[in-house]
Amino acid sequence: MSTTSAPKGNLLDELQTALAHGTVARRVETLRRVTDLFLRAVDDYSDEQIDLFDDVFQCLMRHIEISAKIMLSTRLAPVAKAPPQTVQTLAFDDVIEVAAPMLSQSDRLTDEMLIANARSKSQAHLLAISGRRMLSDTVTDVLIERGNGDVIQSTVSNPGATFSENGYRDLLAQAERDETIAVCLGSRPSIPRHHFLKLITKASASVRARLAQAHPARAADIAAAINAVTKQACAAPEAISAATEMAHGLVKLLYDDGRLDEQEISKFAAAGKFDETNASLACLAKVPVSLAETMMVESHTEGVLILAKVGELSWPTVQLIIEMRDRLAGTSSTDIKETRQIYERLRLSTAQQVLRFYKMQESTAPKPGP
Repeated sequence: MSTTSAPKGNLLDELQTALAHGTVARRVETLRRVTDLFLRAVDDYSDEQIDLFDDVFQCLMRHIEISAKIMLSTRLAPVAKAPPQTVQTLAFDDVIEVAAPMLSQSDRLTDEMLIANARSKSQAHLLAISGRRMLSDTVTDVLIERGNGDVIQSTVSNPGATFSENGYRDLLAQAERDETIAVCLGSRPSIPRHHFLKLITKASASVRARLAQAHPARAADIAAAINAVTKQACAAPEAISAATEMAHGLVKLLYDDGRLDEQEISKFAAAGKFDETNASLACLAKVPVSLAETMMVESHTEGVLILAKVGELSWPTVQLIIEMRDRLAGTSSTDIKETRQIYERLRLSTAQQVLRFYKMQESTAPKPGP
């Protein structure tokens, strides 16, 4: 028999005999032989031949015990051209030992299949999916929505996972309740700048409080350690992504060319471009981008109003900026009517004085150690 031919002749006769009259051991041995034959020349098989193997595996799986299914799943999971129906059947098996190899490795499983599995199967199935080499944001949305703490931690720790804006907002909410998830999320190099800053500000308050409550005798040490980590994390070069640097560079070019006007800032805010909007406010207020970020993230609306007033922006643009920030941060909506009254009452001279105070605070703040 050629190594590139599909199972036929004596092997098919053996298959028919094993299914009709064979013992469990005979069926398992037949499965092993068919699997060996398939793997021996898998790259040479046509789609038609793979379909034939698919039919054979489907027949055998209806007559074998769990241990044999586990063996089959383990052997086929890494194979790019594994029979698709067999892959799907194994991945949706209720026994996690059968499903896990496929869920964690098989490239035959589409996002649609993974989502269907994650919506209908156990937490163990979700945990297996969370360990895949690559995870799209549509899949991670479901893992975050349905997963328990172990699933979410595994998903966040996966360097090949990507997250949507909704996914990041849900993770930030989880991080407030789970220190391990907060650390995993903050350690991701790809976390968007505005979400990173939001996480840091939450950690400086809520994580400190939880740790101090758990270890009251060391409350002072815990507070000092968290403050040091927070300052170091905010200053770390890796905290600023290449996309953020590009956004800052674009805004500076517009400003230097005299083309950074209120209309451009409104466009940035309406499109949800945090980095560009933040850098624009920094340019207009003539402050470092890092200070503008702090003012945008740490205070509810005060920092935004001060920067906008110094930049002499009109209220419609300020409203767009506030709504963008609330939307990206996942916070409750600001009372727009009351905030507008505060902004209109705020005098330019007062805003400039408060901004000088912010700048003085930043210039005198201790720098993180090496």
